Amino acid sequence: MELYSKDTAGQVARKLLDIKAIRLQPNQPFTWASGWKSPIYCDNRLSLSFPEVRTYIKNLLVEVIKKNFPDAEGIAGVATAGIPQGALIAEEMGLPFIYVRSKPKGHGMENMIEGKVTKGQKVVVIEDLVSTGGSSLKAVEALKASGFEVLGMAAIFTYGFDVARQNFDSANVKLICLSDYEAMLPQAVADNYASDEDLKSLAEWRTSPDTWKQ
Repeated sequence: MELYSKDTAGQVARKLLDIKAIRLQPNQPFTWASGWKSPIYCDNRLSLSFPEVRTYIKNLLVEVIKKNFPDAEGIAGVATAGIPQGALIAEEMGLPFIYVRSKPKGHGMENMIEGKVTKGQKVVVIEDLVSTGGSSLKAVEALKASGFEVLGMAAIFTYGFDVARQNFDSANVKLICLSDYEAMLPQAVADNYASDEDLKSLAEWRTSPDTWKQ
């Protein structure tokens, strides 16, 4: 798990903060589905409603693929938020596009992968956000089981949890992200989305997200 560029990671975070795709509320934390209390909520789908941000992210993800996965023959989006991002990238690169459901469709062909399945095709997986990596890696396994060769994954943002790093290392899947929690924090303070006093609490969450504010 690595950052594409430290030079652009802050800029990506700034754009996500500006459009409120990233929201910080250390004093009024969000509650995740897992039950964790969190000072941050990240919804990168909002970037799709802002053409300038959408294009900036698309172009950076295309760069990531060209530089790190030059043999890519197709793009695979992870449902649901990775679908539009992946489709934009595939269109820009002139590559086939498929997407992976979280579970097989309950009727018809009962597909988990939508689009043409070409065994042996080399694909790059697109995610909008990586937390623990569980759902992302489930999509990778589904692709491999269908005969695709997964070159790696590119994502917009990650919280940078150690468990995610361990999961991707164990699965031997290369993950490259445009920005992460560590790059976002100083940008949030610089742009007044968080105070210097907030930083301690925000850093504590990153270290122990499962026990923070419990």
